[in-house]
Amino acid sequence: MTRYSPEGATPAMAQWFALKAENPEALLFFRMGDFYELFFDDATAAAAALDIALTARGSHAGDPIPMCGVPVGAASAYLARLIRRGFRVAVAEQTEAPRKGKGAAKGPLARAVVRVVTPGTLTEDELLEPGRSNLLLALAGEAGNGRGRKSKAAEAESMIGAAWIDVSTGLFETARVTQAALAALLGRLDPAEILAPAEMALGEHESARAPEVLFPNVETARQRLAAAFDVASVDAFGTFTDEEAVAASVAVDYVQRSQAGKLPRLAHPSPQMEGGILGIDPATRASLDILRARDGGTEHTLFSAMNQTVTSAGARMVAEWLGAPLA
Repeated sequence: MTRYSPEGATPAMAQWFALKAENPEALLFFRMGDFYELFFDDATAAAAALDIALTARGSHAGDPIPMCGVPVGAASAYLARLIRRGFRVAVAEQTEAPRKGKGAAKGPLARAVVRVVTPGTLTEDELLEPGRSNLLLALAGEAGNGRGRKSKAAEAESMIGAAWIDVSTGLFETARVTQAALAALLGRLDPAEILAPAEMALGEHESARAPEVLFPNVETARQRLAAAFDVASVDAFGTFTDEEAVAASVAVDYVQRSQAGKLPRLAHPSPQMEGGILGIDPATRASLDILRARDGGTEHTLFSAMNQTVTSAGARMVAEWLGAPLA
């Protein structure tokens, strides 16, 4: 990413620089009238990913400013394409009405990021894939070589807390698994986005890893989780291990930040007993073509044969049942 100094920027571009500094990992959709416009390296990346024209608007530090844009009315389609390509998008809206009249104040309209769209925090049906739960998964606890040298046997039995949220349905569940069982859990959940410590290996799901996040200590995690659901203690919802509490807190915080500080309606966290679900290792799951065929599509799968639903939400529910059969 090329670094530009905001020095000498126009008032509108100074806004862009400030909002971009707050969201460096995301492409910035900057509302300008009836368009979302992207500038500098964001524009170059988006134009290539969307196959749209890359132009220039004005100049900064003596160089033309690369720019591309998409109509506000068609933004969902472009967002979907960017998310599928692995991008995260911060959406900056105009937060005041256009000024009119002779006495109107001059200067750019106020703008603020109202949402950060990521693979695991989608809510719109047009952005969601039918037949697949759109899960954000947070993992916390011992993994890999994160806490000193261990024998392979001890490493395999180290415990990991998992918490997953489907923002589109409000689903919120947790579990505690061993390192050895993590691959099976990842295969079952097939998360769209994963929040995990940098040292935790995710295998074939590595591409779903989100930018590095901070993991709070256990006490802070439990306090944050209780505050998010306005209860005195998270134990009101069940018994959570320390690892589960940390993972759940990280997931809730990530969702809240993606929605500009407003937590969407979620079910209270529910601890799950993985022992009640049939464990299927990744190789077996792939060979059975339960949800996806070997070419990555859904044709000629168990899901395609059984899915008779008429809504996207119903299709995702069937996929969830098939992917996690009872033991």
